[in-house]
Amino acid sequence: MKSHLETLDGLRGTAALSVLLFHITEITSVDVAHNPLRHAHLAVDFFFALSGFVLGHAYDARISGSAAPASRLTLKAFFLRRLIRLHPMVVLAMVIGLLGYLLDPYVSPGNQPSAGLLSLVFALNLLLLPAPALPNRFGETHCIDSPAWTLFQEYLANVGYGLFGARLSNRMLGVLCAVSGLALLLTALHFGNLSVGWAWANFWAAFVRLTYPFLTGLLLYRLNLRIRLPHPYLWLSLLLVAIFTAPALGRFDGLFEALCVIVVFPLTICCGAGVSGLDGLSGRLSRFTGRLSYPLYLIHYPAIYVFAHWNWKTHPSQASLWLVAASLYVGVVVVACLLLKYFDEPLRAWLTRKMAGAPEHALPIGQRTCGF
Repeated sequence: MKSHLETLDGLRGTAALSVLLFHITEITSVDVAHNPLRHAHLAVDFFFALSGFVLGHAYDARISGSAAPASRLTLKAFFLRRLIRLHPMVVLAMVIGLLGYLLDPYVSPGNQPSAGLLSLVFALNLLLLPAPALPNRFGETHCIDSPAWTLFQEYLANVGYGLFGARLSNRMLGVLCAVSGLALLLTALHFGNLSVGWAWANFWAAFVRLTYPFLTGLLLYRLNLRIRLPHPYLWLSLLLVAIFTAPALGRFDGLFEALCVIVVFPLTICCGAGVSGLDGLSGRLSRFTGRLSYPLYLIHYPAIYVFAHWNWKTHPSQASLWLVAASLYVGVVVVACLLLKYFDEPLRAWLTRKMAGAPEHALPIGQRTCGF
């Protein structure tokens, strides 16, 4: 069985918890420059890099043509395992998002779309497909639950990996990384940052943000580039937080964010993969936050919509605003914990037994975790 890379699990948890705080402080801050986590949207690029590494770690040896017959995984079985891993929480998140849209008490009923348009958007987003924008949203391609735009990219990466990834040589991967890295740099310089890809206005940039980190993560696994670092979960989590909270750099923001994705994140993954197991409190925290990260990431944004509308409509005092913000953060984490324990993990285990033919606990890391 493949080793479980617990540091990478924990870093995914650190990134997801940072994203939740980032989206809350987007609402409480007067503008982007005053957001204390102004660069935390880069967590998405880190997730993509983790996905490339993790998929290679879990599946390279099993879907290649040279795999032993006893361990070989068919393309159908690969896609089925990925669907079981990812889509149960997608369905639940979209239901939560739809209910949040319909029941938001701080939005005028007159601003609701027609039933036909809402049904179309919900159906498309349920399949993780981009859909027309809805009123009272921010122009997102996945406005029922905004973070789903990254899952759409994740699905594209999984399909591409299943069809072509295992057959790509390291040399070809290197060429693709170089080309996509240049595209990422130019995109960051064009927009002035990498907070793009989630809206129709910059939809094309989502694929640019996916390609370099995902392919680089896969290449890092193939080259077995690992660096042993003492207390990696602690120091690398602090590194991610330092990047997310770095000051605004004006016209250099795009260059800074591109360099983080192109240089710092690959080094972070190399260091995180250098130690497979963690002991004590660090190990328990890493494993727990890693498990929690996916449901937390997917279900938090419907609450952010309601929080934003409440803030803009009622104009609360600073004390009330921060009290509600803190309660929201804790509440979303608690709900994600409950969904992890009573919905996501039990349902995935049951589906795996029924459809994929292996107990969930027997699956290597990439079959029960992903970049998210």
